[in-house]
Amino acid sequence: MDLKNKRVLVVGLGKSGISAALFLRGQGARVTVSDTRSAMALAKEIPALLEAGIMVESGGHGLLTFRRQDLIVVSPGVPMDTPEVKQVVGFGMTVIGELELASRYLQGRVVAITGSNGKTTTTTLVGKILGDAGLPTLVGGNIGLPVIDLVAKSAAETTSVLEVSSFQLETIEEFHPWIAVVLNITPDHLDRHGSFEAYAAAKARITENQGEDDFLVLNGEDKATQMVALKTKAQIYWFSGRRPIKQGAFVHGESILFVAREGAKAEPVMPVAEIPLKGAHNVENVLAAVCVARLAGVPAEKIRASVASFKAVEHRLEFVKSTKGVEFYNDSKATNVDAAMKAVASFEGGIHLILGGKDKDSDYSLMAELLKERVKAVYTIGSAAEKIERQLAGVVKMVSAETMQVAVTKAAAAAVSGDVVLLAPACSSFDQFENYEHRGQVFRQLVNELS
Repeated sequence: MDLKNKRVLVVGLGKSGISAALFLRGQGARVTVSDTRSAMALAKEIPALLEAGIMVESGGHGLLTFRRQDLIVVSPGVPMDTPEVKQVVGFGMTVIGELELASRYLQGRVVAITGSNGKTTTTTLVGKILGDAGLPTLVGGNIGLPVIDLVAKSAAETTSVLEVSSFQLETIEEFHPWIAVVLNITPDHLDRHGSFEAYAAAKARITENQGEDDFLVLNGEDKATQMVALKTKAQIYWFSGRRPIKQGAFVHGESILFVAREGAKAEPVMPVAEIPLKGAHNVENVLAAVCVARLAGVPAEKIRASVASFKAVEHRLEFVKSTKGVEFYNDSKATNVDAAMKAVASFEGGIHLILGGKDKDSDYSLMAELLKERVKAVYTIGSAAEKIERQLAGVVKMVSAETMQVAVTKAAAAAVSGDVVLLAPACSSFDQFENYEHRGQVFRQLVNELS
């Protein structure tokens, strides 16, 4: 892909947008960036961009700016139905995302992991297993480090383990993972995609460029994920925590087993009891990681050692501390209803649950039965609070807290020894926080300040 002297517009100055702009400039492109935020809001980002010779358009998108380009690269946070983007697509202009751009330069093999929940944990775990086994491994993507930042570090022998989101998969063209993983598909980001069907279709794009020499790892217990099997040419490996699998990884009794090919003998990998993470959903994440690692040639005993020494990723059912017999857990990454339910299901009961944030067109009533069984009280925060209280009225005690500080204070005061205070918001964070990491950090700080 020759970019020298090409006019390229990067839309959206998030982390990946800035990295893409600087990379494109390094390739000799004439780069412009466009963001709806004001110059004041972008005061930290603009100087480095200008110094690199990049033109900056702030405070809104100009259609003429879009029309004058040879290539447009959109950041994941920019919807494809943004009026200016939609119009230039209609004109036949090339519009791709940062993942697609990076994939055209990234050397070596790619393992791509997506799913509504669990993808960060699984991506981190796969990266650890491959790295511990001595394989040259890079980890990035939606996990925090833009894929474009891995390009310079990649080589023919490298395996890049990438967390990829539906937003990133919307804008691929040639992106081609050697191993693709779909952990699960449950309602999420419906405010962006418009329908569950459109969201599921975006997730399924992870396999559209795979061939017969590639591998697709799928959840055998998730109906929407099973449908992805109908859209692939790759070899399919399944995982299940409930039943034996003909080709893939599964739980049998107290052990995890792996079948390398249909008809082969199942090989033991590790006891389930050695998984250091809470929750049945994390058993599924480990099963998916086992499939990837075995396909990459990592022996079972090395997988076992890596999993056993794995620590929970920040903001994913992360233990914060115990005080007066009450345990506090931070699952700020539980940004949808399904993730919050998995977090709640990880505890037997006595839960004081902090819910709320920015609504994603979610149905919180789906949580009713589980909350009735295990939750003592729900503490609502953020702009979604009124909707949550309405949809869960009469199910469990509701406490309107509005802010994280009030929620933590009230939950800590109400909890008794043996109880759990759990942040699993089922919402995005952008009404009160910069992102889910910021939300989790605030929760941790408030908990650690409790007397």
